[in-house]
Amino acid sequence: MRLLKAVIILLVLGGGLAFAGYQYWQLRLAAPIAIEEPTLYEVPRGASFNRVVNDLAERGILAEDWSLRLLARLSPDSVSQLRAGEFMLKPGMSSREAIALLGSDEVVSYPLTIPEGWTFGQMRDLLASAPKLSQRTAGMSDAEVMAALGRPDQHPEGRFFPDTYRYHKGSSDLDILRQSHARMESELTAAWEARRGDLPLESPYEALIMASLIERETGAEGERREIAGVFKRRLERGMRLQTDPTVIYGMGDRYEGNITRADLRRPTPYNTYVIDGLPPTPIAMPGRAALEAAVDPAEGNALYFVAKGDGTHHFSRNLKEHNAAVRRYILNR
Repeated sequence: MRLLKAVIILLVLGGGLAFAGYQYWQLRLAAPIAIEEPTLYEVPRGASFNRVVNDLAERGILAEDWSLRLLARLSPDSVSQLRAGEFMLKPGMSSREAIALLGSDEVVSYPLTIPEGWTFGQMRDLLASAPKLSQRTAGMSDAEVMAALGRPDQHPEGRFFPDTYRYHKGSSDLDILRQSHARMESELTAAWEARRGDLPLESPYEALIMASLIERETGAEGERREIAGVFKRRLERGMRLQTDPTVIYGMGDRYEGNITRADLRRPTPYNTYVIDGLPPTPIAMPGRAALEAAVDPAEGNALYFVAKGDGTHHFSRNLKEHNAAVRRYILNR
């Protein structure tokens, strides 16, 4: 191999055979790498060009390494600075294309989806189980996490926007949290700026709390503003919100799938059957539709609603109608 390299250098640099040597060199750079299926390759942090080329050759991905070494020597500007991370090498790409890929922004990324309506605790569990994600918040309390994000005065619930985020190996859970937190601040600001003028809400944070209740009450797109309208009218009339998801949230680990009459009567800071007005914090992460519904509730006269068992709700104007709906959809079922 050393002899072959020396011969090629002589061909490239001198004599009448220089053109033939140049052609052969270009052919070797254009030759496909030796893989038959997509192959994940990781460039270690701080790895030099020569180290990577040597590693690719030792793994059999490159048939030889002299052509790339010569390229780096004779035309260093044509060789990209390698980037640490994972890359997907594909069959058919040339050695020149492969080394260009390793210096590009096409780092392999992984999706992480945070569903609407999840709690901060569920989000942290998901982050902790995400493959190849560095765990910088492991062992931290929720308060310590918020301090690490530069928000030591904030309660974490509801402060993160549910969406699909992408990360690459070397990213951390704190990176995802920072993105999600900034996204929620942006979405909440936009919703609050577009709010109606007659809301019984005094701040963006109250709108965030309201949106979390709406998110937990319904996943039906056409109902969010209806639910918001019921909550708005109840607040305006001094009626308690009486929404079951706040009871469940206040129960914490005691909740095992059902709530009883005793649970409805048991005081917690979140039980809206007991407390007046909104709970002290959000109870989940609302999506954009719930945020928009919270600041633009539907007009109407309904003051009650009950789940019909099919993902939607029956809305009632008064307690008599509501009790009849409860018998129909809950007690009889």
